[in-house]
Amino acid sequence: MTEQPFEVSPRAVPRALYVATILAGSFLLFLVQPMVARMALPRLGGAPAVWNSAMLVYQALLLGGYAYAHWLGRVRPRMQAVVHGGVLLLAALWLPIGLIAMPLPADAQPAVWVPWLLGLSIGPLFFAVSAQAPLIQRWYSTASGGRDPYALYAASNLGSFAGLIAYPLLVEPLMSLHAQSLLWTAGYALVVLLVASCAMLLPGTARAEHVVATSPRVPWPRYLHWIALAFVPSGLMLATSTYITTDIVAMPLLWVLPLGLYLLSFTIAFASSRDTAEMLTRIAPITILLFGGIMIGGYQEKPYLNAGIALILLFMTAVALHTAMYRARPEPDRLTAFYLAMSIGGALGGVFAGLIAPVVFDWTYEYPLLILAAGALVPQLYLTTGIRRLWMGRWRRVAFGAVIAIALGLFVLRFVGPDDLFGETRQGGAFTVIALVGLIAIGARVPYVVLLASALLLFGGYRSLTLSVEGGARTRSYFGVYTVRDQGRTRELDHGTTVHGVQLTGSDARERTPTTYYAPGSGVGQAMTLLGPLYGPGARVGVVGLGTGTLACYARPGQAWRFYEIDSAIVHIARDSGQFTFLPKCLPDPPIRIGDARISLAAEPSDSLDLLALDAFSSDSVPMHLMTVEAFATYGRVLSRRGLLLVHISNRFLDLEPVVAAAARAGGWQAITLDYAPSSLAIGANRSLWVALSRDPGAPAALRENDPDWRPARATPGFAAWTDDYSTILPLIRGLR
Repeated sequence: MTEQPFEVSPRAVPRALYVATILAGSFLLFLVQPMVARMALPRLGGAPAVWNSAMLVYQALLLGGYAYAHWLGRVRPRMQAVVHGGVLLLAALWLPIGLIAMPLPADAQPAVWVPWLLGLSIGPLFFAVSAQAPLIQRWYSTASGGRDPYALYAASNLGSFAGLIAYPLLVEPLMSLHAQSLLWTAGYALVVLLVASCAMLLPGTARAEHVVATSPRVPWPRYLHWIALAFVPSGLMLATSTYITTDIVAMPLLWVLPLGLYLLSFTIAFASSRDTAEMLTRIAPITILLFGGIMIGGYQEKPYLNAGIALILLFMTAVALHTAMYRARPEPDRLTAFYLAMSIGGALGGVFAGLIAPVVFDWTYEYPLLILAAGALVPQLYLTTGIRRLWMGRWRRVAFGAVIAIALGLFVLRFVGPDDLFGETRQGGAFTVIALVGLIAIGARVPYVVLLASALLLFGGYRSLTLSVEGGARTRSYFGVYTVRDQGRTRELDHGTTVHGVQLTGSDARERTPTTYYAPGSGVGQAMTLLGPLYGPGARVGVVGLGTGTLACYARPGQAWRFYEIDSAIVHIARDSGQFTFLPKCLPDPPIRIGDARISLAAEPSDSLDLLALDAFSSDSVPMHLMTVEAFATYGRVLSRRGLLLVHISNRFLDLEPVVAAAARAGGWQAITLDYAPSSLAIGANRSLWVALSRDPGAPAALRENDPDWRPARATPGFAAWTDDYSTILPLIRGLR
């Protein structure tokens, strides 16, 4: 008996059902990303690299899901539904969602353990849901008689964007991780029901046209073009995420901004209404030219402005390149191959920015390279008819020669001319020249790219190349870029845009002087001077965060010191490179535990320290997992009963004092704060904010007796202590209260 086709009229197919199915699946898919990364913080640390590693896992799983959807398109529609239903039910064995109970070594590196841990914990669920977007679009086209399904991809990315934004603004502040997991489980059940409803509308026919593509075969150069158009926005998204989270805080609120804008760009680029996409694509070359140079030059004194410009640049670039991808889309019967190529490009962009670049480059060269690639790929139109005639007529060679001459002239002024020729005023003038000529060159791709490259080199690229040539001036690791600068009679270590340590030079006494946030008048400096009176000559000291090793110069004979540092590159700079001499001169060869401090401290014996200084912040980012009640319980176990915990909370962006005060209240600690403002006579000292905690009143009393400026730690009414299961930073952002 032959199977009879179940004909469905195009008008009878409820398009809203397919939109709801895609929206729900994409919402869950991108709600789980920050949620699981948040679950991983206590076990893997809070470095921005953890998020980038998680993104690589997601992109790999997304690629697998799209490849699966492409393969599934080879079988009959009803059989597709049966197979996919089985995959969804099999993946449900991993519910409720969460991290598997797998012990990690104290020196666990995120580059290795994040993919392993996340793949085992959520891999099957993410894989199953990630196939939704291309598969449901294919089903819609099949059930509706061949209607264009690409607009549904806009709905997919709108759902993804909604999931990302909902997490930091609603889900994380209002729900514990356990409640979040239950919410996601309920959402997964809803998605299974919606998929089943869509499957019921599939035609029950075995006709070949439902499973075999009939449109002309796509040539390989077109596939490569799709991959390139997906590669650049994906890599730029990760590079932007690293930049923002390094200087503010490794938290979902900032993790999701670049990814959210990246997804929103798909929604605009693939929308049925083309006006917004075409308008943004037309002005994207201007944005790339103007903002690209600004970003590489940087305005470090205005970090919020810098972050805003970076996000605008990412969004405009992503919209333009994804619009170019939409213009080059194939017929619906080759839809899954198109999305597979897109996911390959996205995964390759993530691998380049997240894995290859930190190993190959000593600076974030991937950022200007991706901007330059965006300029080479972005669709361009001449701004006026006159400009078009200039580049299309007999004067085009003269115009191109003029562009080359202007670029070379600016380079000569920068690299050959006197230093004062390229001060701030002249630099602004050079930028204006490049901007004006660049506007004329838009539409003429080669001259435009030449000018864009000139802007990237002149306004920041040349400085980075100079430092790269200097041996040892800069080091890059999985955790960031470290730059050593000589500033007259001082040498400083920068991480991102934040000074990570300063050493005075010129004499032995100067080189032994604690500086910056660790000066003698700072909170930690005062605590170090009281080690003998409080704990005797054999005081046991632990320091979380090595930096340049500044605190080592408080060590005295007979004391037992040990450091905890997550990045071996910092150990090399502070101990082995010879660039800083705090350790060699003050405390040669101290024990240094490499790995995340919380994991390392959990392996230490109880009552093994008298003082623990917590200064693990990389740039101005805050490892949230080091500020939870559970983390403070670990510190309390390692400290003696009369032990003293010093927490450094200086931060340009967040008011962290309520976090420490709430943790102190929950753990039975007494907490006092010192806001140290150095006088003009304190050479090399910086303003700092330290909180001292102890479960015995003796140590805080001694600190207050030594300096009456110590005050009780300020608590915020109603602010709940952070735990591994719950935390939010929204009430702490400076300028939002």
